[in-house]
Amino acid sequence: MSGIEKRFPGVHALRGVGLQVRAGEVLALLGENGAGKSTLIKVLGGAHRADSGDVRINGKPVSIGTPAEAEAAGIAVIYQEFNLVPSLTAVENIFLGKEPSRWGFIRRGVERNRVHEVLAKIGMEIDLDVPVRQLSVAQQQGVEIAKALILDAQVLVMDEPSATLTPEEVDKLYAVIRELQAHGIGIIYISHRLEEIFKIANRVTVLRDGSHVGDRNMDEIDRKGLIELMVGRPLESEFPPRTSQFGKTRLEVKGLKRSRKVRDVSFEIREGEVLGVTGLVGAGRTETVRLIFGADQREAGVLILDGKELDIRSPRDAIRAGICLLTEDRKHQGLLLGASVRDNFALPNLPQMSTGGFVRNGELRDRFAGYVKSLQIKVPHQDQLARNLSGGNQQKVVLAKWLARNAEVIIFDEPTRGIDVGAKFEIYQLINELSAQGKAVLMISSELPEVLGMSDRILVMHEGRITGEITDPRSATQEDVMQLAVA
Repeated sequence: MSGIEKRFPGVHALRGVGLQVRAGEVLALLGENGAGKSTLIKVLGGAHRADSGDVRINGKPVSIGTPAEAEAAGIAVIYQEFNLVPSLTAVENIFLGKEPSRWGFIRRGVERNRVHEVLAKIGMEIDLDVPVRQLSVAQQQGVEIAKALILDAQVLVMDEPSATLTPEEVDKLYAVIRELQAHGIGIIYISHRLEEIFKIANRVTVLRDGSHVGDRNMDEIDRKGLIELMVGRPLESEFPPRTSQFGKTRLEVKGLKRSRKVRDVSFEIREGEVLGVTGLVGAGRTETVRLIFGADQREAGVLILDGKELDIRSPRDAIRAGICLLTEDRKHQGLLLGASVRDNFALPNLPQMSTGGFVRNGELRDRFAGYVKSLQIKVPHQDQLARNLSGGNQQKVVLAKWLARNAEVIIFDEPTRGIDVGAKFEIYQLINELSAQGKAVLMISSELPEVLGMSDRILVMHEGRITGEITDPRSATQEDVMQLAVA
């Protein structure tokens, strides 16, 4: 790709961007949120048409204006949100729209044999007789990869492929990628997890503010240099310094229970403390905070805030009590993507900004403008739809609406998932500021460097129980955490 230009109303998304990927190479495509990565791969995949620029496959120019044209050119894109029909089987999804037939009848046997061949090539086993909604995330990803191989794709784009995988599934993904490399497929790999980039990529291309800022071989650059290339400035540390001053106990959780997902969970959070909670996928972390927030009904347990027992039966009760939750899935549970950022900010705060059933729009605009400035939310105007913001800015909008409620207990569930290193640092600074104000912060994270770098104390969960506590995260290692996580 060379000289790719793309504009949207009010946004110059790509400014003469280019990249190259060779046969059998893994090219990491990196950049902060809003750098242009998603726009570039959507141009390559035919979801957007470039305003100008060239795309060449094996040296020959190709015209890509639709996904079908991209497929015909040998390009396949596996987006972070899979493009599968949940009610169809793996075979039906893989051949959807390109079913082999004879005399008007689909050749099911030919389809199954071809799928078996492709899955054997990448070393994956998938039940071909169940709807894909019954498959694991890793298996659904395998179906997407098989779709690309059926097309004889020469270039495969993988957008955040490991975001929702377990460590074991990530290792299997790496094995699949190496198998694809061995077959001469060029892979463009997008991830915010820099440790992955150094494990799997041969080379990296970095974008910043819609422009191409550099290419490096992975053996020519270290983690610090890569971060500086992405953010355009030296970043002394991935985690801002913390000065922890604890006060009284703010939130007490006693004997929380819901089936086998949450079993007799008890802990407390002090004023000014950041309590980290970690564990493997399925450990019960998210299920625990959903019980605290009233999103699910607890079978047993007591919640006490500032010495007063709470009767929380719904999220509305939790919000009124001063507890807020920034959900793991901000796009589906934290925001209305089709509404403006101002309306998203307003939703939990309408009672404070209404009189006689009418919203005081001037006050609403002014208050939101204050948070746009203080949180440095990059938004062209307050009527911008939430879906059009980068992940980091979406997270800041969610945070703004809860800060306006003046919540006392703030729960972050995977606060930096899908967010670049520059925006991560800003989120970390906000967490520090909240704890410095005396808020009680509960932070769930699967990223061990994050939970070690940001927490004053860490709880580790396994199969619905707390299996250990780390009281001095600064002197602990990732291995210490993992031993408790698999207990």
